[in-house]
Amino acid sequence: MISSGVAIDEFSDLYETLPWGVLDQPSFLNVVISGMSDLSPEELLILVKEIEKMMGRDMCAERWAARIIDIDILFIGDQTITSDELIVPHLLIEERAFVLIPLCDIASQLVNPATHRTSIEALTLLDAQSKKEVTKVEGWPWAKI
Repeated sequence: MISSGVAIDEFSDLYETLPWGVLDQPSFLNVVISGMSDLSPEELLILVKEIEKMMGRDMCAERWAARIIDIDILFIGDQTITSDELIVPHLLIEERAFVLIPLCDIASQLVNPATHRTSIEALTLLDAQSKKEVTKVEGWPWAKI
């Protein structure tokens, strides 16, 4: 539990993928977590940005450049939010195997309120090559908590 109103319920397995966006950088590690919060979406975004800063993320770095941490808010229940600061559901979820595969570990039947597809339905629509580029990291201690 994070002391600021977020309780984590579940972690996916950990996956390694080739970088996305800027290709000349180390591989990415990806995990999806689910939880509950009494924070507003805006407060949750502020918390996420504070966590990224505390972990050493350079908030002025080039988009998609190497970074120590990148936390995306994928869903907030069945809400759809479009503001200058926050778009939920995340617009690229259904294009990214490195998001859908770990998401399906913990929420395969979660319905995307924007597309009305479950996580597993969206994953089945992705091409086979993009799925092969996502490799499970063995020994991830927090999976299936």
